[in-house]
This record gives sequence, C-alpha cells and structure tokens, in this order.
Amino acid sequence: MFVTAAFAQETGAPPVPPAGAVFTQFLPIILIFIIFYFLLIRPQQQKMKQHRAMVEALRRGDQVVTSGGIVGKVFKVNDDGMVEVEIADGVKVKVVKHTITQVLNKTEPAAT
Repeated sequence: MFVTAAFAQETGAPPVPPAGAVFTQFLPIILIFIIFYFLLIRPQQQKMKQHRAMVEALRRGDQVVTSGGIVGKVFKVNDDGMVEVEIADGVKVKVVKHTITQVLNKTEPAAT
C-alpha cells in the first residue's frame, strides 16, 4: 500500500574491493602467525631438540633428575629406551629415558 521509494529502488552490484585490499585484510592474520612461530613454536622445537640430545648422551655414572623428582645415578643405559637409575645403595629403578629432565653431574668418557 504505502511503498516508499527506497524499497522500490534497485540495488546495484556489490562493490568489488581492489586487489590490494584483499592482501591488507589477510595481513594481520599473517603477522599473528609469524609472531606465534617465533615466540612459541620455534623455541619449543629447540627445547625438544636439546632434550633429545641430552637423553641420547646419557651414560653410566651420570647423576640425573627424573620428572618425578627422583635424583639418582645412571647405572645402566638400555637400547630399548629404558635407563636403570640407582637411587640409593643397592636400590635400582628402571625409568624411561625421556622422563629424565636434567643431568646434574656428567661423567667424563673413559680414555682409550
């Protein structure tokens, strides 16, 4: 009945953004990803690499700390990913290599 002129007008095609505007819309997302990579992902990868190298360099006689807080001396390093740790005189515990968090005292390799 009472149709206003604004409703009766035809709308034009939606405006197409210029090619440079599309890039500027994705620029903040790209910058956030770059910041996350350098502040979170890369340091974590380096820390994992250092831990892996530390675990692979374990040898008999090293004094270590496990993730459970147990301090002991490495008695035997097995090839199956296990380490025997002597936590007291005559008390040996098998632990998984990757649960060792820190090496306190490193033994020197025997001279040949």
